[in-house]
Amino acid sequence: MAERLQKIIAQAGIASRRAAEGMILEGLVTVDGQIITELGGKYDSSQHKICVDGKPLTFTETKVYYLLNKPKGYLSTAKDERGRRTVLDLVKERVYPLGRLDNNTEGLLLISNDGDLMNGLLHPRYKVNKTYVARVAGIPTEKTLDKLRQGIKLEDGMTAPAVVKLLETADSEAKVEITIHEGRNRQVRRMFAAIGCDVRALKRVKFAGLTLAGVKRGHYRPLTAEEIAELYNIAGIKQS
Repeated sequence: MAERLQKIIAQAGIASRRAAEGMILEGLVTVDGQIITELGGKYDSSQHKICVDGKPLTFTETKVYYLLNKPKGYLSTAKDERGRRTVLDLVKERVYPLGRLDNNTEGLLLISNDGDLMNGLLHPRYKVNKTYVARVAGIPTEKTLDKLRQGIKLEDGMTAPAVVKLLETADSEAKVEITIHEGRNRQVRRMFAAIGCDVRALKRVKFAGLTLAGVKRGHYRPLTAEEIAELYNIAGIKQS
């Protein structure tokens, strides 16, 4: 049966559909030896040879799910053309990050080869919560933090209201916990910049109800069957 190319790539566990679209636009995908750079094409994976970055798609892999405590200095991508370190230098399997943490952000990152689950959890309709702890320069007042709680205007539009808590202050710095459900590029850093706070350190401590408990920086653990089932429930899809 013919399906959209990005869906086929996701089913093979290569990446989410959104990330697969990026791979297509970057010219990393071939069908029967021909580079495909336009979205919308439909193919039958049983009739066509589909490759990503020169490697043929396979659909028989055992699905795996890991929770990684990402350190700073690692890119949340499967491959970097400039040879920089990626999270797959830590998890040495054919898996892919679910979403992104920028190079200087540490903390909880899910890693899997389950493209359908990745796509579901990243879909805006499910509003999956992500909690961060930011160390910022200066000590914001509650009135200032209320701007984040109400939603703040960024260059790409208003943010959804965030849950914000001032955790502690010391000298000229503060630690602030913030929970959002959107996934814009560098969103938390840009939100704090919009209220005049420079983020000096940022860590994601919670995602979709999962935490970093028991996982040291740079280490990872497999998710339990119960955790995987709950992620499927959150993503609104049936577990195969």
